[in-house]
Amino acid sequence: MNRTDSQLAGRLSLVPRGGRRRPAPPALVVVAHGSRDPRALSTVGTLLDRVRDLRPDLPVHLGHIELNEPLLSDTLARLDATDTADAVLVPLLLSRGYHVRRDIPEMAAQVRVRTRVAAPLGPHPLLVETLHARLVEAGWHTRMTDAERRASAVVLAAAGSRDPDSAVDTGRTARLLADRLGVPVVPAYASTAASTVPAAVRALAARGRHRVAVASYFTAPGRFATECAQAAPWIAAAPLGTHEAMAHLVLHRYDQARAVSVGSNAA
Repeated sequence: MNRTDSQLAGRLSLVPRGGRRRPAPPALVVVAHGSRDPRALSTVGTLLDRVRDLRPDLPVHLGHIELNEPLLSDTLARLDATDTADAVLVPLLLSRGYHVRRDIPEMAAQVRVRTRVAAPLGPHPLLVETLHARLVEAGWHTRMTDAERRASAVVLAAAGSRDPDSAVDTGRTARLLADRLGVPVVPAYASTAASTVPAAVRALAARGRHRVAVASYFTAPGRFATECAQAAPWIAAAPLGTHEAMAHLVLHRYDQARAVSVGSNAA
């Protein structure tokens, strides 16, 4: 079934056999940070197409916090102007922080649309699934000798934040990935946090870990992802991007936020 047929089937599914139309689900607004790198906007657009393919009856929109159009404020204003009643905002962000705690709720408060802000994407096992897949694509060996394993490690390269909760979330993802790979995984950052990716690589080398891969904990290509990859002494994985697990995770966060709201209303 092509996308047009899939979307038509989704719209028809809102009309039960009795002829009365079911209530439309809350709109999904995916909130991306924004980037000056044009590859980021293209990647996010493709990811949203994957989400639409998985849930054709769901209205899916995009809004950026900064740097790219449409801005979140403009997307919400358009929903308001078209009398959209409800929307769930899913941050395309990998940890808690200022954007999730302040920026997004403040923008949402400017419109009449009833909004719920979902949790950020991370930490979550689906992110670990994507990180693992990207490492394997880059050349990570799923089967290692004991000697190879003792010499191997991963640096989880993230953007960084001054918010301590962000570091907690990134650290938890690193531990989940370490459990999956069976080697040490050390979080490191491109900005505003210690330690840096080169420093983490040096620290691992001092411990005898010379086969160090860099896992790109970024949703899309950009300057930070490129700089972190350049610091890899062995292999560097691509950003999370449009992996199917990412689309499933966006919908999981959407469904979680809806369930919490329904439970609160019932109480």
